[in-house]
Amino acid sequence: MHTKHLDLLAQKYDREEKVVTEIINLEAILNLPKGTEHFVSDLHGEFQAFQHVLRNGSGKVREKIEDIYKKVLTEKEIKEFATLVYYPEDKINLMKNHFSNEEELYQWYTVIIERMIKLISYASSKYTRSKLRKALPSQFVYIIEELLYKTDEFTNFKEPYYTSIVEQIITLGQADKLITGLAYTTQRLVVDHLHVVGDIYDRGPEPDKIMEALINYHSVDIQWGNHDVLWIGAFAGSKVCLANIIRICARYNNLDIIEDVYGINLRPLMNLADKYYKDNPAFRPKIQPDDLVSDEEKLQITKIHQAIAMIQFKLESPIIKRRPGFNMSERLLLEEIDFEQNEIIIRGKTYPLENSCFTTVNPEQPDQLLEEEKQVIDKLLFSVQHSEKLARHMNFLMKKGSLYLKYNGNLLIHGCIPLDEDGNMEGMVIEGKTYAGRELLDVFERYLRYSFAHPEKTDDLATDMVWYLWTGEYSSLFGKRAMTTFERYFIKDKATHKEQKNPYYYLRENEEICRKILLEFNLNPDQGHIINGHTPVKEIEGENPIKANGKMIVIDGGFSKAYQSTTGIAGYTLLYNSYGMQLVAHKHFNSKDDVLLNGTDVLSVKRIVDKELERKKVLETNVGEELLQEISILNSLMEYRYMK
Repeated sequence: MHTKHLDLLAQKYDREEKVVTEIINLEAILNLPKGTEHFVSDLHGEFQAFQHVLRNGSGKVREKIEDIYKKVLTEKEIKEFATLVYYPEDKINLMKNHFSNEEELYQWYTVIIERMIKLISYASSKYTRSKLRKALPSQFVYIIEELLYKTDEFTNFKEPYYTSIVEQIITLGQADKLITGLAYTTQRLVVDHLHVVGDIYDRGPEPDKIMEALINYHSVDIQWGNHDVLWIGAFAGSKVCLANIIRICARYNNLDIIEDVYGINLRPLMNLADKYYKDNPAFRPKIQPDDLVSDEEKLQITKIHQAIAMIQFKLESPIIKRRPGFNMSERLLLEEIDFEQNEIIIRGKTYPLENSCFTTVNPEQPDQLLEEEKQVIDKLLFSVQHSEKLARHMNFLMKKGSLYLKYNGNLLIHGCIPLDEDGNMEGMVIEGKTYAGRELLDVFERYLRYSFAHPEKTDDLATDMVWYLWTGEYSSLFGKRAMTTFERYFIKDKATHKEQKNPYYYLRENEEICRKILLEFNLNPDQGHIINGHTPVKEIEGENPIKANGKMIVIDGGFSKAYQSTTGIAGYTLLYNSYGMQLVAHKHFNSKDDVLLNGTDVLSVKRIVDKELERKKVLETNVGEELLQEISILNSLMEYRYMK
C-alpha cells in the first residue's frame, strides 16, 4: 500500500525538482508566525451582529489600519477607512453621493487604492505569496501584485508605470470592484481561521444567513451547541427534537424561519391549533420592539405555540419510559396531573396549575397523541427531511462540526464536561457500559452521527440519544439536572423553574479542575486553555469571563438580544495570534447604517488572556503537524523514486 501511494504521488511530482521545491516551501512555511484564530460563540440567529464581528475581525482590521496610519490620518479618517473595509459597496455608494464633481471622486479613488494596497501588504506580511494570491480577487491578481511588489529602489524609475495602472483602473470604471475586492481580501487576511463554539440556531431571526456565511467562509470549524444538535436531531428523524425547534421558534416569533426560509408547511399545525386552542398569556410570543406583529398574528402564534408544546410533552414520555438509563422518570409530568383539581404533584409537593391548555390530553393516557397530532408531526417531519436548503445546512454542520475540538493545544467545547461535586468525571451507563469524560463525549458523537446517517429510524437508541443531548442530566451540551420547560409554562412558583447546573459550572473556576480536564483530553495543562460557550457571562454583575487563572475562557457574552439585559454586553469573542490571546467584549450592535453613517463600532475592551513568551510559529500548530506529515511523505518519495 505504501509503495502504491508513493507511485500515485509521483504522478503529481513527476520530477525531482518538483519534490525538492515543495519540501523547501513547506519547511519555510513552518517557520512563519501562526495565523490569527477567531473564536465566536452563541450566535443564536443574530446575523447582523455576527456579520459585523466577522467583517471587522473583532477589531483586528481597525488594529492593522491604526498600525499603519495612526500618525498619518485623523481619528475620523481612520473610522471612515475602517468602515470602507467592513462594508465596501455601501461606503462607496455613500462617497459617490458625497462628492460634488468627478474630479473629487477621482482623487478619492486614487488615495483609497493606495491606502488599500498598503493595508493589504501589511496584513499579508506573515503569509506566503501563494496564499495571498489565492485570497486576492481573481480578476485583479496581476494588477494588485504589480502594485504590491514595487520596491523603493525602482519606484522613481517606474512611478509613471504604477500611476498609469491606477489611472486606467479608474478611467475604465473598475475602481469600485478593485476597492471592494481589496476590502474583502483584507477581512480574509486578518483572520486565518474561524471557530464557532456552538449555538448558531434559535432565538434570533436569521440563523440561515449565518449558515450561508459560514459555508462561504475560507476556513472554519464548529463545535455543536445544544440548539444546533436540536436542529440536527429534527433532520435526523427525531420528532421530539422537531417539536422543540418549532416551539422555540413560536416562542421567539421566528416561525418565518420554519416556513419561509426552509419551506416547511405549517398549515396542518395551524389548523390543529385553531381547532383546540385559544389565547393563553403563557404562550404569547416574545416580541422585539421593532417587530410589526398584528393582534391576529400574535393570537395565531400563541395557538401554534400551545399545540406544538403539548405534542412535545407527549412525545417525551415514550422515550423516558423505553430508556430507563436516561434516569428521567421524574419528567413524566403529564402523569402527575390531577385534571379535575387542575394541580400537579412534583417531588411530593402539590402545585396549582395556571394557563392550562390540556384540551388534547386524555387523562387516562396523558401521553397518547390524538390521531390528528400524529398526522401533523408526521407531515412536519416529512417536510423537514425534504427541505433542500435545510439539508445543505445540516450536512455542513455535520461536515465541519464536532462535540469538541482539540486545536493548537486548546480544548474547544460548547457546554461542559459532566463532573460530580468532587471534580471527578461523571459516568453514564449506556447499554451496560459506563462512559465518562472524553470517552462519554466520543460515544455521544458516534450516536449522533449514526442517527444522522439513518434518518429513516425515528425511535432507535441513537435518535433518542440526540434528544438526550438536548435535555439529559449527563449531556455535555445541556449541563443541568433537568429542563423545567413544563414548570415555566404552568406553575407560578418560581422555585420549580430553577434548573440545577452541573458542578462543572462552579468547579471551572478552579485551576486544578481545568488542568485535570485538559489532561483528560491529552492536552498540555501548562499551555492549554478550555474555551467555553453556552452560559452567558453576567458582566453586569461583575462576573469575569477569564477563570481559573486563565485556564478557562468563557466567550458567551450574549450575542442574543434576549440575553443582553442580564449580561450587560453583546457578546465576547476571542483572538489568538502568534503573540498570544486577547478577549474582546462587544457593545450592542445597532445597525449597519449606524456604522456607515457614524463610524460606530461595537468593540468595547480587549483583555490579554495569555501572552506568548516567544512568538508562536506554524510549526507549533495543528496545521504544522499536517505539514510535517506532508514533508515526511515527500521525503519518502525522494528516497523511493529519486535517491535509489
